[in-house]
Amino acid sequence: MKKAILSIAILGLLFSANISAQTETSGREKVYRATHNKVTELKHTKLKVNFDYQKEQMNGEEWLTASPYFYPSNELILDAKSMLIHEVALDNNGKRSPLKYEYKDDILKISLDKTYLKNQDYTVYIKYTSRPNEVKQQGSAAINSAKGLYFINAQGTESGKPTQIWTQGETESSSAWFPTIDKPNQKTTQEIYMTVPDQYVTLSNGILKASQKEANNMRTDHWVMDKRHSTYLFFMGVGEYAVVKDKWKNIPIDYYIEKEYEPYAKQIYGNTPEMMEFFSKKLGYDYPWAKYAQISGRDYVSGAMENTTATLHGSDILQKPGQLIDENTWEDTIAHELFHHWFGDLVTAESWSNLTVNESFANYSEYLWNEYKYGKDQADYHQMTDVDRYIHNPGDFKKNLVRFNYNSREDVFDLVTYQKGGGILHMLRNYLGDDAFFAGMNDYLKTNEYQNAEAHQLRLSFEKVSGKDLNWFFNQWYYGNGNPKLNYSYTFEPVKKQVSVTINQTQEQPFEFPLAIDVYDNGKPKRYNVWVKADSKNAFNFEVSKNPDLVNINADGVLLSDITDSKTPEQYLMQYTNSKEFKSRYNALDGIKDQVGKNPAAVKLLAAALKDPYFRVRMKALELIDLTNPEQMKALGADVEKLASNDPKTLVQAAALAALAKTKDKKYLPVFEKGMNAVSNSVKGNSLGAIVAIGPSRVSSLADKIDLEGASEDLLTQLLPVVVKNKVTSQMAHIAPIAAFYPFVKFQNPELGKAAEDGFNWIMTSDNLKATESITKILGQAKSQMGDNPQVKMMVVQMLKDGLSKKMEFLKQNPQNAASINKQIDALNKSIEDFK
Repeated sequence: MKKAILSIAILGLLFSANISAQTETSGREKVYRATHNKVTELKHTKLKVNFDYQKEQMNGEEWLTASPYFYPSNELILDAKSMLIHEVALDNNGKRSPLKYEYKDDILKISLDKTYLKNQDYTVYIKYTSRPNEVKQQGSAAINSAKGLYFINAQGTESGKPTQIWTQGETESSSAWFPTIDKPNQKTTQEIYMTVPDQYVTLSNGILKASQKEANNMRTDHWVMDKRHSTYLFFMGVGEYAVVKDKWKNIPIDYYIEKEYEPYAKQIYGNTPEMMEFFSKKLGYDYPWAKYAQISGRDYVSGAMENTTATLHGSDILQKPGQLIDENTWEDTIAHELFHHWFGDLVTAESWSNLTVNESFANYSEYLWNEYKYGKDQADYHQMTDVDRYIHNPGDFKKNLVRFNYNSREDVFDLVTYQKGGGILHMLRNYLGDDAFFAGMNDYLKTNEYQNAEAHQLRLSFEKVSGKDLNWFFNQWYYGNGNPKLNYSYTFEPVKKQVSVTINQTQEQPFEFPLAIDVYDNGKPKRYNVWVKADSKNAFNFEVSKNPDLVNINADGVLLSDITDSKTPEQYLMQYTNSKEFKSRYNALDGIKDQVGKNPAAVKLLAAALKDPYFRVRMKALELIDLTNPEQMKALGADVEKLASNDPKTLVQAAALAALAKTKDKKYLPVFEKGMNAVSNSVKGNSLGAIVAIGPSRVSSLADKIDLEGASEDLLTQLLPVVVKNKVTSQMAHIAPIAAFYPFVKFQNPELGKAAEDGFNWIMTSDNLKATESITKILGQAKSQMGDNPQVKMMVVQMLKDGLSKKMEFLKQNPQNAASINKQIDALNKSIEDFK
């Protein structure tokens, strides 16, 4: 699963102005989340289902073949959430014999006809009705609903929204649509007969074996999955989709896509075959399933889900050329979910406590794909932003990567399991070397294929291949918490011609780790790889000809750490000029951000960074430049103008346009007007922002030309005041996620905060269901990341209550729109209750 995580920009709004959005829980009774005891072993699950769109229910028949796992048993206990159970029987080659059962508190206890022994199979038949809207279990920040089965616009009453059905099994919600043992350490083969209206296509795990026309314009599709996988990975999808065909070797690849986006399917999904080839070779283990399909679902409850052979993406994957020319923002997720088909689907975490063996690897696959396809700088940038999310979220510092004391099983879907876990694997790769690292992954997969595993088995595979003892690594990074927090100093001894570098660890529990240190002697770096022991202070001596120009620790950027650094602009310039590693170059830029207008070395660094081969570094430099400063204009203005017109990356062009816009100089108006005709949304948006600064009267005629669907937060933030002031209704829903945080925006930027508040009030006094739902959705995602701080939640509740009051008043004035407005009122009421 790729969890939807709020960006640093939005999280920053929650942590601003001395409002602490994270509090450590205390006094919670300690629990131990043991792996589920296997009393029964599932063998095969056969389902026949059809759907009641009016009631939003599913009628199901199930034939469940199982046996005792080890000890004799005369009972079968299944999870079955909020169902109606109509019949339970023993099925013996089609002959049914009724069985006694008890159904209570979402548990179906079935008394078998006799005591069965290990490997003595039996088949139980169950006729039932699934009622997802009656399911009581709650969602979380990671998966914001837990109904299992979702009917989207089932009655067709929501204009512009397709009718769809899709399922979401992780963590334990498959039992909301079929009775099963809903634990990750249960694996079974499956087959599903799905009867649907003939105009819809279907998707499930495995291969479509048959499709039979039925009466009344219905059709039954028969999907078969002949390899074992965990029950939470079962999937059904139904809707009006175009199916775009692709393949890898002899493996069919299908892209199920809403018909409006069919022309762009290959732009969105088209790297999938290359990913399959790359991952198969890298792992030494070919993609292990019979097909691969990807589908998107409206109103999806998380980011994406790796249902075996049938990945489900949220509708944010749907992008058009104006977005795709800037960047396919979903490509990392496509790689992430595909990689799960090895780490997660082929070998599955035996418990949610060990989720790292699924999600940390999927997170790291994003690094591997970026490194292969776009280069190491791109991979390092991606991981830097990931790890920074963890580093800047203090509530996660005390969580172990493998943890058995979580409160809710969905708590483990967090920045530790994903972002920190990916960073930990990167350190392990660098410690072992590529050959041993990938050979260890191969051994883990082959040893545990189609089974369940935990982090200890991962360690054993890496030890088996490398010959190294890795307990020191796993004890710190998997079964411990936190990370090194470092500062350092150095002194020169002229007689010995040595520099002594002292590394201080300031966190409570010291770590041991390898560390790359660059010592600059006569302007050139020499790399030293040292071993830092688990002490609060470590000292290392290196030979030098004179007092070093610069010492750069963690020079390769591999160590997952929080480093306090203090260098002069001249030293940062030297670091940037002589470093090949992305992070050292990027950190040098970040280090001068407060010195740009004060020091010539800072301007020289910016000038060099504008020519950096990696586009994100060029963008960072452009963000720091202030061309209203005459010295910077003289030194950098011409280069910025060239980038605005000619850079091969549209995102750099857009950043250069934003830098030029600060001048409010009319001589750049032709550049901005040209930008309004670009395909790129970011170029258009920044051009519009620049034109607004020069000639505000032209906004209304231009603002509709930009498609802000899926736009970056930077672009949305820039255009929010423009959209709100000029009441550009077509863009209302797109600025809603920023408007939703207006009380927090005010602390950081009062002017922007006022525009965001005006935007919120505008939405609350308008009939725009999409905009209102966008606000409640983004606040729902933010809820867990706000922590338990009552002040923060009180501010959100008060904001929503104010909005609700305005919406109810708007309803009185516009009774003709009651249906839509009442849906918005319901959404606001639900959001208020969720925050109380």
